[in-house]
Amino acid sequence: MQLPDEAITYDYHGLLIPTREEWTPAAELRQQHFLSPAKIKDLLPRLNQVRSQVAAERELRLVPPELEPVHAGFIDLPQKLLDQERKAGPRSLLGRIQATAQQFREQVDRVVILGIGGSYLGARALFDALKHTYHNELPPKDRSGVPRIYFEGNNVDNDALHDLFELLQLTCVDPETREERWGVVVISKSGETLETAAAFRAIRREMAEFYGSHSPRLKQLLLPITGFGKPAKEGKPAEPSKLRQLSLADGFSDEEIFPIPDDVGGRYSVFTAVGLVPAALMGLDVRALLLGAAAMTRRFLDEPFERNPVLQYAAVNYLMTTQCHKPIRVLSIWSKKLEALGWWYDQLLAESLGKEGLGATPLTAVGTRDLHSRGQQHQEGARDKVINNLIVKSPRHPPIMIGMADKNQDDLNQYNRKGLPDLLAAALRGTNQAYADAVRPTADLVMPMLSEHAMGQLMQMLMLATVVEGRLLGVNPYGQPGVEAYKRNMKALLKS
Repeated sequence: MQLPDEAITYDYHGLLIPTREEWTPAAELRQQHFLSPAKIKDLLPRLNQVRSQVAAERELRLVPPELEPVHAGFIDLPQKLLDQERKAGPRSLLGRIQATAQQFREQVDRVVILGIGGSYLGARALFDALKHTYHNELPPKDRSGVPRIYFEGNNVDNDALHDLFELLQLTCVDPETREERWGVVVISKSGETLETAAAFRAIRREMAEFYGSHSPRLKQLLLPITGFGKPAKEGKPAEPSKLRQLSLADGFSDEEIFPIPDDVGGRYSVFTAVGLVPAALMGLDVRALLLGAAAMTRRFLDEPFERNPVLQYAAVNYLMTTQCHKPIRVLSIWSKKLEALGWWYDQLLAESLGKEGLGATPLTAVGTRDLHSRGQQHQEGARDKVINNLIVKSPRHPPIMIGMADKNQDDLNQYNRKGLPDLLAAALRGTNQAYADAVRPTADLVMPMLSEHAMGQLMQMLMLATVVEGRLLGVNPYGQPGVEAYKRNMKALLKS
């Protein structure tokens, strides 16, 4: 099957041992540090078995205790949301998200998004990738009605939050002027994460001071997104999440609180309201995001290994970690606008697979910037890394050309017919060649362009590949027991 031009591909041949290679010192190193095609072939039966297992987990209604937790709802969710919208239109969750985002954009010129981990990293990745690099600095008319976006509640940094409040106090004086009004999106599945909860309490106080303690805008300009809470169990009644309880106390109805499904974990939640509400506020095409994600799910479920980037990425990186002893996985991003996507993947991989003494350590690097900080170590340091290049095939804008200049002391006139995309392509090829000459394995994950459809594909692919790799490793890719331990200790220390 010929893949459409907009489909994401994964070229892992740079990780493979060449066939019938004569002995040289480099060839001997490749035998140790590159991947034998036979190992991939040997893995295929188990890989297809794992695909069937992951597919079956979508249908689990009662999860056996030994498998808990299983949060596989993200797999079918994009298509379910699209189908629901076709049937119910404005009454669907997607219809409600889009209508609410439109109303919100008409009311405010600034939005603060509060969340940590999976509750903000996906939205941040979409914002950085798909909005103008200097979006918040653009005049309102050039932002097409899209508010400035700020991310907080992802730390307990006193000075950073103070600086945000100072910015709002200096620039927002008249609450009757739309250009000086601001609103809040607060995201927490349980409502118990202290970083977000503490920031939310502080920002609610700031809102009350600006709008007035009894102003209806305290509710109108706040969008809560949370889980349903703890279900009834063993005679105990159901308990709504703490954020849901707080929102209900503030006068919100259950229908006005955007839900996070019980069967979707935080770091897999970018295609729930967690990511879709911020995306809609940013003016992004949320349907295209979901269409891209749904297309990737179909490829995962239906396509053979040769045309299946989910299976390819999961299998190859699993083997590089376990068979070739590469515990560090570098996502080398060849677009500055995708750095936040790298942060999102860092959390996805680390929190999903870093269990029971297993799991690769993720590291995000940006080319060409980080060639001047990490390139030397990647090229000549310890042989403990596999490098996955994330490449955007076509830039959004026309090339910025080097051109001719009267003063040529910089010696660039020889490249006058080249543009910045040519320089980036040469840097990528030159880096891959240098790594190959030094026997450093690299692979290329190629997306056609920066668009909502491509981002939907990419993020769904990486989530699915992470689940598959977890099952290959024998660890549960859902849940985060280590993170829960720090939360318990933090609360106990605060109480003492």
